[in-house]
Amino acid sequence: MSDTGTGLAGAEATLATTALPVPALHPRDSQVADTISGALSDLRTTPRRRQHASSWVGPSLLTDIAMLAAADFVARLVLPGSVPPFFWAVVFSVLTLQLIHTRGMYTPPFHFQLIEASRFVVTACALAVTIVISLRVATSDSSQVVAQGVVLGLMAAAFLIAGRILLVSSLKRDKVGAPTLVVGAGTVGRLVAKRLREHPELGLVPVGFLDNEPLYPDDDTADLPVLGASWDLERIVDENQIAHVAITFSTAPTEVLIGLLKRCEQLGIQTSYVPRLYEKSTAKFTVGRVGGLPLVSFCSSDPRSWRFAVKYMLDRLAAAFALLLLAPVMLALSLAVWISLGRPILFRQERVGRDGELFGMLKFRSMRAADGPGDQDIVASTEVAPGGVEGVDRRTRVGAFIRRTSLDELAQLVNVLKGDMSFVGPRPERPAFVEIFEESVHRYEDRHRVKPGITGWAQVSGLRGKTSIADRAEWDTYYIENWSLWFDIKIFLLTLVAVTRSTEVE
Repeated sequence: MSDTGTGLAGAEATLATTALPVPALHPRDSQVADTISGALSDLRTTPRRRQHASSWVGPSLLTDIAMLAAADFVARLVLPGSVPPFFWAVVFSVLTLQLIHTRGMYTPPFHFQLIEASRFVVTACALAVTIVISLRVATSDSSQVVAQGVVLGLMAAAFLIAGRILLVSSLKRDKVGAPTLVVGAGTVGRLVAKRLREHPELGLVPVGFLDNEPLYPDDDTADLPVLGASWDLERIVDENQIAHVAITFSTAPTEVLIGLLKRCEQLGIQTSYVPRLYEKSTAKFTVGRVGGLPLVSFCSSDPRSWRFAVKYMLDRLAAAFALLLLAPVMLALSLAVWISLGRPILFRQERVGRDGELFGMLKFRSMRAADGPGDQDIVASTEVAPGGVEGVDRRTRVGAFIRRTSLDELAQLVNVLKGDMSFVGPRPERPAFVEIFEESVHRYEDRHRVKPGITGWAQVSGLRGKTSIADRAEWDTYYIENWSLWFDIKIFLLTLVAVTRSTEVE
């Protein structure tokens, strides 16, 4: 098992928010199993299907080859004599492509998250340059070996990252990718199809479901048809040019699903599946063996460990430094709010923090006082997050600007310094809403195992404003269980990108 084959919506998110019981077996299970067994008995006489181009020699690999060639050409044109001979450039390119391939970046679902892809590309280029330099030093006495290798590595990394940006933009715009069949039209199957359609950059385009007893959804995946049952696999593959099969949960017994996997392997079709205990799956895991049985151990982050203690200590140190560095900005904001709204300058609201403890979260004021009761009515719906500007817009011109640019959140640096919050973590919610969400949203209470953050994985993933509470809880839980220092850095960088984009849109 590899960590690149378990996540259908990206590296970094779990696939659902509700625990599902294992469904009961259908009375026709034995007939289904016999049908699959009969089909498998004919494997020797069935021609092997040629694997779909996008699973290997696809847009990602071709783009990288083109970018490496372009980097070498431009380097020789602009910096003649500063790049290695053509032979060594080819060796470098082959090594780089192989190293990128080992990260699973040419096999669907493609890993096109820009920051992660950039990290893999830079690492691959650095390792390839190191190997080439070592080989050249052993076979040459040229004094320019190191300089030439570094120039080529830097040019290649820049061009490869640029190629990834173009490729992601193209995939999102054109929604191209491997036609994908989703096995199981239940809750998890519908969710997988929905996530794949929301993220075309993964390179998997769902075309329909395979299920003998489908559940007909009411959401936006309803237009995806149920193409047939397990015994219709070959016909569906031929008619729809299926290149990838994603196996989720269905009423089919285990032997039928194993048969489907074997048949897909014989047909040369890429497969992936959602593990039964996907809710506790993490990006880091180990696989042990007891005979032929694999034992998978998932490595979840422990919010009570010393690593989180270090994180919180660094948060407070960074907050103190940021307050000193941004003192002129904070003073300017204070004056602007005072002139436009008067006192108080800061808005304080009670929120729920780590382990359910209450604290006063700070923001720079951006709105005039309401004429009626100040508290927003508590609603029973948990589909969409509360908050935002509703009814009459009471924001001042200064308030609209600081909310659009998220400058009103800078006051929360004080909360971080006091230890109530972290730079990165789940966004805190008001106590009245927390009581509702903990009763109706799966695993919502798990968010309170860590300190809330100024920004978080859910926010940089597009779950801001009026978005699904269940999705936010899912993304926040994924962050907690997969936390690392790099994950925080990644979220911080994505936050800067998100703030910049929101400012440009406005």
